[in-house]
Amino acid sequence: MKKILSLFLLVFFMVACNRQPQNVAKITGKTNQIDTLLKQDSLIIKEYLPYKNKMIKEVNTIISYAPENLLRTDGKLQSSLGNLIADLSYDKANELFEKETGKKVDFAMSNYGGIRAGIWKGDVKALHTFNLMPFENTIVVAELTSEKVEELFEYFIVENRAHPLSKQIQITIGKGDKIDIKINGKPIEDGKTYFVATSNYLQKGGDNMNFFLQPESLYESNFLVRDAIVEYFKQHDTLVSKLDNRIIIR
Repeated sequence: MKKILSLFLLVFFMVACNRQPQNVAKITGKTNQIDTLLKQDSLIIKEYLPYKNKMIKEVNTIISYAPENLLRTDGKLQSSLGNLIADLSYDKANELFEKETGKKVDFAMSNYGGIRAGIWKGDVKALHTFNLMPFENTIVVAELTSEKVEELFEYFIVENRAHPLSKQIQITIGKGDKIDIKINGKPIEDGKTYFVATSNYLQKGGDNMNFFLQPESLYESNFLVRDAIVEYFKQHDTLVSKLDNRIIIR
């Protein structure tokens, strides 16, 4: 009896394993029109409506005021909005970095393309900061050699765009393309390293800023650039920024 049962099972498995592959014979589809005739699901609406109302209230909250338009296009190699973003990024990066390491950030650099909207004269709402900086980029501090810092400024000059630089930088472009660069009032020192605040996107080579790749050290704050903007706007009831002597073209 056991032999018969074993033989039966063996034949069963051989037949089962020898089945032919199945092929799809027919595919059908149906189009559901989404329009005003489609009934709303009251249970879903009841679930998400409180979150929607809270979000609408938060993004429309007035957090500051701009007495003048702040734009990325109102200057040559610098802008009122770019200067504001670079300076507040420096302040937040320096605060976090100094608390963690006891060291200070030398300057900050952002990118022209990262500023996606202007701040217009009048009340500034939380929504404006999302339009201005829609990305989830975080603040980082990269330690760069003097050679890499020189590459950074060479990139800035060659690009000929108003990539935001914080006020710790002064670049003077004279006749015959004579260029003088100072960091905190001093020329770049050979053999010295500099701590530069930027975004994690740029540090990874975004916008071809390859000088940020492979830094001597890297501090990652995990603090969003946009959160730094919101925090600064809330702390300053009036936003003031202008073109200054960080970029001088003679």
